[in-house]
Amino acid sequence: MNFISFLLVGAGGAIGSMLRYGVALAPVNKFFPYHTFIVNIIGSFLIGALMGLLLKNNITNDGWKFLATGVCGGFTTFSAFSLEGFELLQQQRYSVFLLYFLLSIVIGLAATGFGYTLTK
Repeated sequence: MNFISFLLVGAGGAIGSMLRYGVALAPVNKFFPYHTFIVNIIGSFLIGALMGLLLKNNITNDGWKFLATGVCGGFTTFSAFSLEGFELLQQQRYSVFLLYFLLSIVIGLAATGFGYTLTK
C-alpha cells in the first residue's frame, strides 16, 4: 500500500461525504428515513456499475480506490441505516422498520446487480 492510495481514498471519501451531506439537507417527511434509503440505493447502483467497469478493465485500480472505496464509501451510509433501524425498533414502529429494512436490502441488491449488468 502506498501513500497515493491513501490520498485517492481520502479525496474520494471527502467528496462522497459532502455529497451525502447534501442529500441529507433535502427537506423530507420524517415518516420514513428517505435520505439514507435513497443514498444506499444510489450507492449500491454505483458500486455495481464500478465493479462491472473494473472487470472489463475500463477502470484502473486507482480509479477503483478513488470511486468505489472513496466516493461510494463516503457516500453510502450503512451505519446510519443501522442506527435508524435501531431507532425505529426502539420507537416500536415495527412495520416501518420491516419495510425500511426489506426495501433497502432487496432494492439495494437489485440496484447493484443492475449497475453491474449495465456496465459489464
